[in-house]
Formats: sequence, C-alpha cells, structure tokens
Amino acid sequence: MTDIDKLRQLFKNKELLDQALTHKSWVNEHPNKRESNERLEFLGDAILEFIITETLYLQFPEHQEGYLTALRSNLVNTQNLANLAIKLGVGETLYLSKGEEEGGGRKNISLLADTVEAIIGALFIDSGLDKVTEFIKKNLIIEIPYKVSGQLKDPKSRLQEYVQAKGLPTPKYKVIEESGPDHNKKFIIEVVVENTAWAKGEGKNKNLAEQNAASKALILVFGTK
Repeated sequence: MTDIDKLRQLFKNKELLDQALTHKSWVNEHPNKRESNERLEFLGDAILEFIITETLYLQFPEHQEGYLTALRSNLVNTQNLANLAIKLGVGETLYLSKGEEEGGGRKNISLLADTVEAIIGALFIDSGLDKVTEFIKKNLIIEIPYKVSGQLKDPKSRLQEYVQAKGLPTPKYKVIEESGPDHNKKFIIEVVVENTAWAKGEGKNKNLAEQNAASKALILVFGTK
C-alpha cells in the first residue's frame, strides 16, 4: 500500500481528499465538477499554524518568542511541506490542467506545499481536530528534535548576521533574470553586499531564489552553510 493510499484511508469522505488534490487549473478545464483546493488550503494553513504553535509553546516553556517563531518557520516553510507532499506521493495524484502538468506542476514546490495545507484543511473538516493533530504530529512535529539540533534560521537570516558581525551593510537582493510562464516562473537573483556581487541563486519564486543565493554566499564567502 502506498503512502497516498494510507492517506486516503484516513478520510471518511474520500471526495474531500479529491478536492484537496484539485488545483484551480483543473477546475478551469472541468467546470461545475468540483471546487478547487484553495478554500481548503486557506483553512489548513490556519490549522497547521495553530497546532504547531500550541505544540511548541507547551514543549519549550523556557524559550522566548523569537526562538519559537524560528522553529515554527522551519517546520511549516514551503520546502518542508513540499518534502512531505513528495513523501506522501501527492504530486502523482494531483488534478492538474494539461498546461500545468506540462509545465512541471507535479514537482512545483509551492504547489505541493499548498496542497499539503489543503489536505490538512480537508482532514479537519472530515474528522476533526484530534485526527488532524495526529496527522501533523506524525508527519511534521516528529521533526522537532532534528530541527532543534540543526540550524533554525534560514540562509538569508544567517547571512545577515554574518555580514553585520563584519560591520558590513545589509545584503541586497537583485533580480537579474525572470523567465517562464506564470505557472512555471524561474528567477535568478544576485545577493550584493557593499556594491559587490557575492553569489547568485535560482528558484521558482523570488524568496526561494534569494534563499539559494544567500546559501551560496555563506559557503563562498564564509565557508559555512
């Protein structure tokens, strides 16, 4: 049994899971058949943040807001949610338009992360808070020990700290190339410190490209990740 089959077994109403897997592009090609997953994503985003926030608040009474916020961000960021989608086999089961599929939608990091949030929203409607909390604990909260032992801050935040420690001005991020259709954008961004280009990063959105640029700068300039 695949992971997506196990996920489907969690639902009493299988149609809710189908809706969670339905991208708006598919709805445009199949009008009046099913709603897209956008409303479920909106709900799931809020539920996910609440459950993670409550867990961290109770689990780390000795830590202040800044630490808890960084840890929460590491658990629910786009890449982490997309990794979960890949683990569950979500990409292969998405309902996408032909154009979205040809554009690489099944591997689109942002799209996959949004779908995980929609699944969480659908599971909440289907089975309530206890069931969705169990799902989040099994798939995301379980990573807390690993996240705590690793780097909590993202590359951009770490780069800024290194730069400030050297007495240099805040890094600036400059888009040097933007290409591709709206559903499959590609950005190349350069990180500049004191009018000197340090590194370039590529991504499907500006934030991802900036993070990749900062990560490369950390390695090239400071010899760290």
